[in-house]
Amino acid sequence: MTTQLHYARAGKITPEMQTVANRENVNTEWLRNEIAEGRTVIPKNCNHNFEPRGIGAGLTTKVNANLGTSEKHCHLPEELEKLKIAVKYGADSIMDLSTGGNLRVILKKILNTSPVMVGTVPIYSVATRLLAREKTIASLDPEELFNEIEFQAKAGVDFMTLHCGVTRSTVSFLHNDDRVCGIVSRGGAILKRWMAENNAENPLYEHYDRILDICEKHDVTISLGDGLRPGAGADATDRGQIAELLVLGELVDRARERGVQVMVEGPGHMPLNQIEMNMKLMKRICHDAPFYVLGPLTTDSAPGYDHIVSAIGGTVAAIHGADFLCYVTPAEHLCLPNAEDVRNGVIASRIAAHSADVVNNVNGARQRDFIMSKARRDLDWETMYRQALDPEMARMRKNDSESSEEDHCTMCGNLCAVKNDKAEVN
Repeated sequence: MTTQLHYARAGKITPEMQTVANRENVNTEWLRNEIAEGRTVIPKNCNHNFEPRGIGAGLTTKVNANLGTSEKHCHLPEELEKLKIAVKYGADSIMDLSTGGNLRVILKKILNTSPVMVGTVPIYSVATRLLAREKTIASLDPEELFNEIEFQAKAGVDFMTLHCGVTRSTVSFLHNDDRVCGIVSRGGAILKRWMAENNAENPLYEHYDRILDICEKHDVTISLGDGLRPGAGADATDRGQIAELLVLGELVDRARERGVQVMVEGPGHMPLNQIEMNMKLMKRICHDAPFYVLGPLTTDSAPGYDHIVSAIGGTVAAIHGADFLCYVTPAEHLCLPNAEDVRNGVIASRIAAHSADVVNNVNGARQRDFIMSKARRDLDWETMYRQALDPEMARMRKNDSESSEEDHCTMCGNLCAVKNDKAEVN
């Protein structure tokens, strides 16, 4: 036995399960059963030491922050600072999506630095090296891709996005159902091009058992990537997206049969009224596997504010079944995020996650809001700061105001509704 899923099915409660149960305030035996059934995962590579967290129904909604260099901007200290900020403001995981510089050095540094789980997209590394050698995508050698997956597993990566559902069949559904934005997933676009130019099947699908061999050995959680996700609201819930989802459901079952932990990634851009249906459809097709969503972004028309757009969609998604939110920053669609973008993105996603947790009534979310509400009634500012999702911001705004030394705020001043409501009538 090497994976949390193997142990759970054997009735064994691991230290990782106990840690997650304590953190989430849930029964340990219940958690073990959820892992055994595949409804919850604990992404923790055997080679990576950190305090693990669980992802799944009945647990708090988790938040991921994407980091990484690019060919246009490569400065590792900046990415490490972003990592620090992301964790400080509540990220439960980070993904290294670097495409510039020495990618293996960068990954190892991030793994050694991160106190939370780390995810990657291995095909990025392979494609980046190809382009650096002035090679074409068509020349990508599947062996190099599997070697990269194995390298990252040995290095300690906890979960990997693998676009196994982008097949010749699923891509064909785009041919008779035109999209506004086509394929917006980097991994999906790379694999579509490789398949077309080589007249061959996606090796990640064709040789899926090789992936399972590697992931079982190191307890790497597979995050089945949505390479055909909609990149525009007009493309949501189209034939390509659903065709890929059907394949991902098949791959979920095959991973579970091997004892490999697996979760499924979900749509990016989607009108608000389609989110609930998509969450329920995914859970049905993929047999309640944990669902990891980017957004969803409910409008395409707010560049510079997509962290807000994403938080709106993320809240609705998490209420209806999403378990893991990938943050979106104000830089989305525009540029590489800076440190302040990372902070804003994490906070926005944390607000979305907590808002959904209040509805789903998990791990004291409602109690936290109750304590905050009571503190406001009592004009107890210190308690308000402690309960705030961003205590620093709350304290700074109050202290920088003209009423910093008073019990009320500058919005109402002496017309404070709370004070007048509580005043005794003579």
